[in-house]
Amino acid sequence: MSSEHSWDAAELRTRFSLALSDMYKTEVPLYGKLVEIVQQVDNTVLRKEGRDLNDLPSRHHLERHGAIRLGTEHELQMIKRLFAIFGMYAVGYYDLRIVGFPLHATAFRPITEEALMRNPFRVFTSVLRKDQITASIRGTVEAIPEKRNLFSPRLMEIIEHAENGMMCDKNADDLIPEALKVFRWHSRSTVPLEDYLKLKQEHLMIADIICFPSAHINHLTPRSLDINLVQDEMIKAGLPAKERIEGPPSRQCPILLRQTSFKALEELVTFYNADGDFVNGTHTARFGEVEQRGAAVTRKGRKLYDQLLAHAVQNTAPTDPDYPQKFDHHLVDAFSNYPDIWERLRTQGLVYMRYRATETGKAYMAKRPADISLCPNIEDLLSRGFVNYEPITYEDLLPLSAAGIFRSNLGEDSHEKLSIQQAENGLLELEKALGCKPLDEFDLYDQLQEQSIRECTEDLRLEKILL
Repeated sequence: MSSEHSWDAAELRTRFSLALSDMYKTEVPLYGKLVEIVQQVDNTVLRKEGRDLNDLPSRHHLERHGAIRLGTEHELQMIKRLFAIFGMYAVGYYDLRIVGFPLHATAFRPITEEALMRNPFRVFTSVLRKDQITASIRGTVEAIPEKRNLFSPRLMEIIEHAENGMMCDKNADDLIPEALKVFRWHSRSTVPLEDYLKLKQEHLMIADIICFPSAHINHLTPRSLDINLVQDEMIKAGLPAKERIEGPPSRQCPILLRQTSFKALEELVTFYNADGDFVNGTHTARFGEVEQRGAAVTRKGRKLYDQLLAHAVQNTAPTDPDYPQKFDHHLVDAFSNYPDIWERLRTQGLVYMRYRATETGKAYMAKRPADISLCPNIEDLLSRGFVNYEPITYEDLLPLSAAGIFRSNLGEDSHEKLSIQQAENGLLELEKALGCKPLDEFDLYDQLQEQSIRECTEDLRLEKILL
């Protein structure tokens, strides 16, 4: 019998994310092609710098984010319990009503620096808002998912055992294949074709959530060093790439993240009709995405970002046939007002930084020289070369970028204006469904920056570092 023991959440998270990626490559072969393109592009970028893939941090090789859509509060609470075993917790709130989707979301991800360094796998998890659905079909939308159970009895057993603080080897081995069942694609619907078409008419995402027996992963996203080059290579390879890259424009100092994708493919699905006979139909929901991550911006930096993005949106007519090109032009113009030098971004308080004591600083301070205060200013330490810094990576999502991806994968070619502001705040509603408050992403970045200052203070044998 396997002995009980505590478990390494990061190791399980890595095993799960790799297994999920392998499963999705089998289900959506173009995703496998996209991963190959990303690896080729990263190799090209690194060769120009005299480096290779081995020079990248290990997290880059594992980097993925996925997305799922859930139908009930119970499913959301259960997925929270499952992700906790992998060291992933709800971070942030995303109100997708800004683009007319009856959904809101959070992202489950690791939160400590060590956990993020080992594997930053994250899952954007949205849940249906039944109060946003037409009253005439709300009963159908509520009834159908109540009949399904995404979590097998064996998975429930493993989750409950883990919540008691221990896990045996057998449970750890069974966890991955049992968890994959939640995310696996099924090319059959659980509802009659007539019901599917009614739900699809209301919103394709409602049909995608309600009409299938699993919370199938709808995309996985590898991270690239050069998303522009990936976009070019996708087009060359004949992948149905979306027409523009979402997020901020290309910059010398990247911030937040940029995303693109190949468009969702039409997939054969088996339905049954009123007579109980099986009929063939199609469904469009799953696609492949790629991202390039930049620095995490502060609250001040995000406010400036939103202001500049709003300016670009407001100055581009959605009915213009050249909307993508003109919007990108206005975006580049607007972001000329966002500093693009790391030192300016730091001193203006726009980007979070990870500070580290240098060997020079450690050696100097070990002698306890009299000309150094035990409470120096960070700027003094930087000017003396006793401390250096690097931007903290943005680990979260951008709702408007995600919306642009989602809309393109719904086959919507219109470019109606997107609202950057949330509608009425549904955060309390999500908290109730989740059973807890999502963590605030800005607070987490604050903590990472403050932790790095504390480490510098200890390494340099100081009492305090003033910011």
